[in-house]
Amino acid sequence: MSLRQVIPIPSPPAKYLLPEVTVLDYGKKCVVIDLDETLVHSSFKPISNADFIVPVEIDGTIHQVYVLKRPHVDEFLQRMGQLFECVLFTASLAKYADPVADLLDRWGVFRARLFRESCVFHRGNYVKDLSRLGRELSKVIIVDNSPASYIFHPENAVPVQSWFDDMTDTELLDLIPFFEGLSREDDEGHHHHHH
Repeated sequence: MSLRQVIPIPSPPAKYLLPEVTVLDYGKKCVVIDLDETLVHSSFKPISNADFIVPVEIDGTIHQVYVLKRPHVDEFLQRMGQLFECVLFTASLAKYADPVADLLDRWGVFRARLFRESCVFHRGNYVKDLSRLGRELSKVIIVDNSPASYIFHPENAVPVQSWFDDMTDTELLDLIPFFEGLSREDDEGHHHHHH
């Protein structure tokens, strides 16, 4: 028996949240996109103009969740999927967010979906710790309506206004040219901020 077999192999580092980058996404920036109040707004109260109604089981009871899509979300997601490695990252539970993402993302824009268990609970907030993704931080951007979500990496954030039901909102549309610019940019030294 060779000695080599008895030498313990050091354990790999703590697992990253994302799988390895695919060939398709190699060299692209990674954009982490929030769900609630960023792309959609959901309510347990019936909304007459809901885009989706999603049954969610809570404590053994099925509740209907009424989901409104933010204006221009389809156009925004399609373009983002062409330009970036996009990841859905929500503090919501998978049993709610997964079916919503299935209905929302008809193009397979989200290469991965991360839910509450991937957040870090810090001072009463679910924080999305971008250093745990397994991507180079200089190439990660987070789009989120809640500054508490990116408190560890504020310089990586593109803030958006919280959205509830304003059908005249154009923020996602307005972000498209901004992100087109970011996708072409070399990392070093260029920081553009919208707003």
